[in-house]
Amino acid sequence: MSPSPEKRAVVRLPRAERMHQIESAARKLFHKHGYTAARISEIAADAGISEAAIYKFYSNKRDLLHTLLKDWYMGMLDDFYEKLEGVEGARNRIKVIIWQHLKSIRECPDLCRLFYSEVRSMPDYYDTELYELNRRYTLVLVDVVKTGIASGELRPDTSSALVRDVIFGGIEHRVTPFLMGRSDIDIDEMSSQLCDLVCQGICTPDAGQDMDRLMARLERVADRLDGKTKGG
Repeated sequence: MSPSPEKRAVVRLPRAERMHQIESAARKLFHKHGYTAARISEIAADAGISEAAIYKFYSNKRDLLHTLLKDWYMGMLDDFYEKLEGVEGARNRIKVIIWQHLKSIRECPDLCRLFYSEVRSMPDYYDTELYELNRRYTLVLVDVVKTGIASGELRPDTSSALVRDVIFGGIEHRVTPFLMGRSDIDIDEMSSQLCDLVCQGICTPDAGQDMDRLMARLERVADRLDGKTKGG
């Protein structure tokens, strides 16, 4: 009698690790084939598990996509809060938000494309958790604008919703060629130009004068220090 073949050991990963494995495979195949063409069986094969195993964690392919994008949004929100901590002034905070948003797009264009094409365009978008996450995400800017109005830095007639739409809508329009693979984006230049464009229209005259006075003082200090250095 020939010896029975040894059974292959089944590696049982922790739930979070297994989900990360599946989502990494899904992201790769969504990018390679597109969301519609990517099949659950291919995702399972790439993750090294059975197709049935995926349904232990996700109800269907769209649930998998939404989970992937929800994790992305949560990470972006955490980055917003971290980068804004300790930043003073409405103008500076607006620039941080613009820069950070552009950075997220620059680093994850595949997820950005998936959100625009496969989620936001769907009829049920406003009933999804992703809609609520997007609202929380853009509310960070709305709150900064409202705080700037309350402090007198921004004009009292400023519409926080309009500023939100101009900034995020403007960014979406400008990055479209990048998302299509036709060009790159300069995060520093674009964030500076957009921040200047918006803030010139909503900053109060006093806030602008205060900024000019501050820059003049800094230039005088720099000149003095430079003179001391040259004079030994």
